[in-house]
Amino acid sequence: MGEVIAIFILLAVVAFVIARLPSVEDVNHSDAFKRRRVMNWLPLGLTYAFLYMGRYNLKISKFAFEEMQAVGGGALMGNADFGNIFTVGVWVYGSSFLLNGPLTDRFGGKLAILTGAAGAAIANALMGLCAWSLLNQGPGYLTIAENFVTVFSVLYGMNMYFQSFGAVAIVKCNAPWFHVRERGVFGAIFGILISLGIYFAFDIGYKIVKTESLGVIGVFMVPAVLLVAMWVVDFFVVENTPGNAGLEDFDTADASSGDDGPQLGPLAVFKKMLTNPVIITIALVEFCSGFIRQAPMQWYRTFAKQTDAALHLKGDFIYDHWGMWLCCAGIMGGVLAGVISDRVFNSRRGPVAAILYGGVLIGSIALLALYKTPAIDLGITTLSIPGVIAILISMCVIGVHGMLSGTASMDFGGKKNVGIAVGIIDGFVYLGTGVMSLTYANILPQEEFDASGALIGAVTEPSNWVGWPVSMIIVAIGGLLLATRVWNAKPKGKAAAH
Repeated sequence: MGEVIAIFILLAVVAFVIARLPSVEDVNHSDAFKRRRVMNWLPLGLTYAFLYMGRYNLKISKFAFEEMQAVGGGALMGNADFGNIFTVGVWVYGSSFLLNGPLTDRFGGKLAILTGAAGAAIANALMGLCAWSLLNQGPGYLTIAENFVTVFSVLYGMNMYFQSFGAVAIVKCNAPWFHVRERGVFGAIFGILISLGIYFAFDIGYKIVKTESLGVIGVFMVPAVLLVAMWVVDFFVVENTPGNAGLEDFDTADASSGDDGPQLGPLAVFKKMLTNPVIITIALVEFCSGFIRQAPMQWYRTFAKQTDAALHLKGDFIYDHWGMWLCCAGIMGGVLAGVISDRVFNSRRGPVAAILYGGVLIGSIALLALYKTPAIDLGITTLSIPGVIAILISMCVIGVHGMLSGTASMDFGGKKNVGIAVGIIDGFVYLGTGVMSLTYANILPQEEFDASGALIGAVTEPSNWVGWPVSMIIVAIGGLLLATRVWNAKPKGKAAAH
């Protein structure tokens, strides 16, 4: 309860700060418009947060499955197994934009979020049923146990296909509701929503898996139920545009400004987006973000747990409240990036991305220097220096992700074509995540157990994890250099172009 209160206090402070920002000079919305806009993005955002909960629960399930015996011996889900299943999922996600981006532009963000929430709920329910069968030797037990990686790769791939509607839908829905000069603040909101989803996935997920009546089955079933509930709310509340909600549409001053012609076909839009150097550069920056965002998020706790005999990082305040710290880091990173973009850099996104990538690079170098540092005893608790650094890296990279995937995709795609634009950009995010997952599945040490089931071997020695920070440094350099290429980029509509 204490950490929930802490997060809500932080959210209240953020809401107060954003509300007290002076109005943007060239945007003057009525109070009625602002209230209806909140009613639109808040249910969308909560749905997106619960999608995250039903996406990263795979990592939470690993902590239960790795303690279960596989048919041929060893852990049911080891490091390599998790890496391979996660790789399948994120590559399905990353390639789905080829279909889901055009579908969202054609049918609207509301239908996309409803489709995504329904499909992800079904996929999570199926994974929950598989977990029940494994625990209770129910129908299909042997088939699932003997083909665990294959079964969960298929189901997690299905989950991630429907998950891929989430980001496309939320950006498509919100593009007509936010002027370019307001979208930095929306990027902050987007970062907050991502961060709440991470909190739900990790801290609430860990509590669920430790609850005897829920366990690993609940890790999948709880998000499924929450997504069904949000599906109902979205159906009745969310609208694609202000006009659909009985308000007046307005010129958002993005790349679609002045474009009153018919909607281009998907192939024409893809060609337009893929020949836009700004879109491609942003996509490549986000490829790097996909790698680095997940590197600490998915692997810090595994590193701390498996090297605990040497470093004693497991059980400190950061380890026990990992989701809360990631949530706070994401909120601060998103708000910092959004407010600075709109208020300091005149709604340019490139400078903020470059500055935050500088923070990612510095943090990654610090992690390489200090990742083998044992926990520091503070008396009332212990402190993990690698954990602190991992949180700071996460703060910077979540800020970049919210700014580029959540905001720049609107700006440079325009409200007419933002589905395909965010699909391309977010697709590259998860292609980067897939490279990360596949890389770590192959370079990180694998678990070995003695006769009593205790962890032994190379995985317990911190030095064997050096590839974890080194890979982040290499990718951070690439992300920083690419971000500087879009330092001065701003969207131009047809009217501005003429």
